[in-house]
Amino acid sequence: MEQNLQAEAKPIKIPGPSHPISIGRNAGRVIVSVAGHVIADTRNALTLSEAHYPAVQYIPSEDVDMALLTRTDRSTYCPYKGDASYFSIPVGGERSIDAVWTYETPYAAVADRLAFYPDRVDAIEIRS
Repeated sequence: MEQNLQAEAKPIKIPGPSHPISIGRNAGRVIVSVAGHVIADTRNALTLSEAHYPAVQYIPSEDVDMALLTRTDRSTYCPYKGDASYFSIPVGGERSIDAVWTYETPYAAVADRLAFYPDRVDAIEIRS
């Protein structure tokens, strides 16, 4: 789905029956933690479900402790969502490099939100 940014002309694809994408408000509280630090805590997450991929929680940036993140040079492109920028979480060590991504000017409704790779953080909890 995501590609390294190398192509000059980036294709834009529209979700449909062969590649569905749905976005809905998560009614629970989403907490992301790494190395004993709460990185994000929100009741305003959006759950993005895309094709056969696991659902992803997109968290508003105001509910993320941005002081614990460091922007990296990594970038990727998804023809359904746009250009992604990445952050590492230094307190998580090597495991948490490029652990967070965001679509700063997305094609879908995930603007100004961040998402976390589950295997690069200690926990993504969803509580009621």
